[in-house]
This record gives sequence, structure tokens and C-alpha cells, in this order.
Amino acid sequence: MHDTVLSSEARTVVSPGRIELGVGAVESVGAHAARHGDTALVVATEQIFEFHGETITEHLEAAGVDPVVYTDVRPDPTVDNIESAHALYERHDGDVIVTLGGGSSIDTGKGVGILATNEGSIRDFGVDRTGYEGVPNPIPPLIAVNTTAGTGSEATRSVVVSDESTSTKFLIVSANVVPDVAIEDPELTVSLPKSHTAFTGIDALTHAIEAYVSVKSYSVPDGYAEAAMERIARSLPIAWANGDDLDARADMMVGQLQAGQAFTNASVALVHGLARPLGAQLHIPHGLANGLILPYVVDFSAMAAPEKYAEVARVLGAADADDPTREAADAAADGILSLCDDLDLTGYLDDFGEVPDREEYLDVVDEMAQDAIDSGSPDNNPRKPTREEIADLYITIYDDALAPDSPRRS
Repeated sequence: MHDTVLSSEARTVVSPGRIELGVGAVESVGAHAARHGDTALVVATEQIFEFHGETITEHLEAAGVDPVVYTDVRPDPTVDNIESAHALYERHDGDVIVTLGGGSSIDTGKGVGILATNEGSIRDFGVDRTGYEGVPNPIPPLIAVNTTAGTGSEATRSVVVSDESTSTKFLIVSANVVPDVAIEDPELTVSLPKSHTAFTGIDALTHAIEAYVSVKSYSVPDGYAEAAMERIARSLPIAWANGDDLDARADMMVGQLQAGQAFTNASVALVHGLARPLGAQLHIPHGLANGLILPYVVDFSAMAAPEKYAEVARVLGAADADDPTREAADAAADGILSLCDDLDLTGYLDDFGEVPDREEYLDVVDEMAQDAIDSGSPDNNPRKPTREEIADLYITIYDDALAPDSPRRS
């Protein structure tokens, strides 16, 4: 049966205005920036700028664009990051924003753009305060040079910001923050360490799965999601095992882009609702948090969208084409766990995260559950969780994946 959504209502499909894709794509950054003025704010983490900053600034200068560099971006960008980067943009009368990196740099750049063209503090634009599409005016031109595979942020209308004053993350969603240009050069991802190859790759898989099963899904993002899952399933283990494999890196770059296009045109769901509070409380990178949570949410949700989850299982090699739908759907979580094990995902918790003892963790479970609900993302899940079910999921995740002696860590 064909998708009937578009026969009964209209949907807006958002995407970057232009996508430069493939080895050498980064060489176009100067020409794109020069179309918008002669001063560019370059936003990056210090580490990423050390790897690729000279390349970016040289291309900008060759095109007659003066780069003003901000390199204080945190791995989970903060309110302070955005405010200080915006102050630099204003001080130098910026014309265009160029982000270098993954989601953290891109989200910081989007935040700078929001403040540049809209009145108020960045917190004012969170979906919990203004709802979706709560940014009134389009941001200045933004060119996103991607170095991960990936958050998909270069293709989305989403911004995730950490509020350190409350140990929470908040979400901004608006078509007015979608980058004008996305530059996807796989050579820039070769410098990504194995840890962040795993984190960003699982993040992309989560985007694809959540968009695919979301109650807001329809034919267009479904097509992106299906293609993304296939690419990620075949190429993420290779890119993780051999980061110099440009074929795998390029395939992952396309897959994460498609995953970003999928979720920005459908939505994320319960995994992201749980991941933002968990990441904020335990200081776990976003992609790692998603990977820790994803199998449990898939197991919880499979009964509500068996045909979709059965397809997920088949893509991941956990079910065959002739397996009954419900049986295949129930195997999806096992397929995800197997992939996470291949990437040694939980092995990174010793270096990336601050896991408290169980009693201390239980003390914040109710707060995290409420933060998850307030984000709105659980509303998009095919199986609607209660507050108690969300709390139970958090406890299961701790006992099975977070605790030092948990099954997945041992």
C-alpha cells in the first residue's frame, strides 16, 4: 500500500540550499563565503581547528574573505559558547558564519545566527518555551564544513544547547536555522579517532531509525532513512576498524547526511528524549548516550511498529526476509546490540563520562524522566511511554550498560 499522507496534507521538506560532496569539496568554502561578504566567523573546537583550520582559513583568504576565528566550542555546546561567539561575530561585523566540525560546532554557529537576527537570549528559543518553528527570522548565511559522520546537523533545523546553570540540554527547532551550504569532504573525517567514529556513527544510525519509526514519518524521510541505515550498517564497522578507508568514510558521510535529512523532515523520538538528560547529567557525549539507550528503546517500542522494526532488523542482519514480521521486529534490538559490541561502545565509558554509583543515579532518575518528557521527543515515539516507564528504562540502562559491573561493560 502506498503512503497516503501526502494525498491528505502538505509537508515541507527542508534541506541545505546546496551540498558539496566528495574528496576536495572543502576547496569550495571560500567561493561560497565570498558570495555573502568579506568577513567570516569561523567556529570550531580547538582540536578540530588544529587539524583543519589552516585549510579553511587559506581557502577563505584566497577568496578575499577575512576569517575571524572562535575555537572555544565545547563538545556539548553551551549557552556561554554561543553568547561569546556571537559577541565576536558582532564585534567584527560578520557577514557569514563558517562552522568547522560536527554537531557541536554547527549548533554553536546556528546559535550565533539566531542571536544575530532575533531579539532575546538563546534560551528563549527552546521548544519548551516557544514550541517548534520558534525562531522568527532567518539566520545569516551559514556554511557548515562537516568533519564527522555524523550528527547530520548540517542538514537539519535542530540546535541542541547545554545549559550548565541547570545541568540540562534544550532543543531549538526551526527551518530558519538550516545551513545554506553543507560541505561533505570525507578526507576531513580521516582524522576522527575510533571513539568518535563510533559515537557519531551510532548517532547517525539512531537518527535514521528514529525518523523511520516516528509517528511523523512519511515516504520522503522514510526513503532517506532506509538508505542511511543500509549505508551505516555496511560501512560503520569498516570506518571504525580502518579510519583510512576512504570508501567507508565517504559512504558514512552520505549515510549520516541522509539520516540528518530523514530526522529533520520526520522527527527524533524517545531515544533522543532520554539521551539529552542522560548526557547532561553524566557528561556523556551525545552519540555515546544514544548508543547506550537505543537497544532498550527499540525493544520497548517494537510492538507498536512491527513492520518498521522488522526492516531495521533485516538491514542489520538480525533477521531474514522470510522471518515473520513480529519475530523479525523483536530481533532489531539484538542487531543494534551486536553492532555496538563490534564497536566496543561501552568500553569508552571509562574515558567519556562520569557514571555515579547506583544510589546517586537513582536520585536523578525522576528529574531526567521529567526532562525527557518536557523535550517533546517521546511524543513522536510509536509506543507512547508513561513517566514511570521512562524512569524504568533509565534504571534498566544503568543496570545493563552503565554500571561498571553491568553485563554490557563486562
